[in-house]
Amino acid sequence: MNGNHQKNSNYNNIDFSNYDHLNNLFRSNFPVKKEKKKNTFKSLKNNTISSLNDVEYFLNKLQHTIRYIKLFKLLK
Repeated sequence: MNGNHQKNSNYNNIDFSNYDHLNNLFRSNFPVKKEKKKNTFKSLKNNTISSLNDVEYFLNKLQHTIRYIKLFKLLK
């Protein structure tokens, strides 16, 4: 080696003041802090309806599955 190798010039340009610890040096993006959303009656209503629909769908699928299991046991 001639000793002519260059140091990484990008390393010298890093500003270390924005990092709390060394693990953050390699992250490309910091996680964005979410602002607390105000709950309105409309959003609560929509969330409740959505949740009830999900539960109803699950129970219907469960009912059909149990029906097929009983039918399978009967025909077996």
